[in-house]
Amino acid sequence: EVQLVESGGGLVQTGGSLRLSCAASGFTFGDFAIGWFRQAPGKEREAVSCISNKDGSTYYANSAKGRFTISTDNGKNTVYLQMNSLKPEDTAVYYCAALYGNYWSAVPELYDYWGQGTQVTVSS
Repeated sequence: EVQLVESGGGLVQTGGSLRLSCAASGFTFGDFAIGWFRQAPGKEREAVSCISNKDGSTYYANSAKGRFTISTDNGKNTVYLQMNSLKPEDTAVYYCAALYGNYWSAVPELYDYWGQGTQVTVSS
């Protein structure tokens, strides 16, 4: 059974940090790219950051550049999203997703598997 399990969300003040984790199981981790997406109430799901497990190439949304860092621990089949200098506009449910193939995409509809999401709330 394919599973993606996010953890690490919570409530943090503006300027604070969180590290999200996405633990994958049930598929060959190295065959998939992993993306972090978020969805705020009333808004569409958007890509935050993605990583290719083939070559380590990454994508960051403009809103995430310079503040967020995506990384992979292949030994643990886990992808992390380190989020620093958090802002109230970062408040959303954060999801990780897996896309079969060598390269990431910022298009959520292309992803094959999704986690259940973890809530991130940044207070002002």
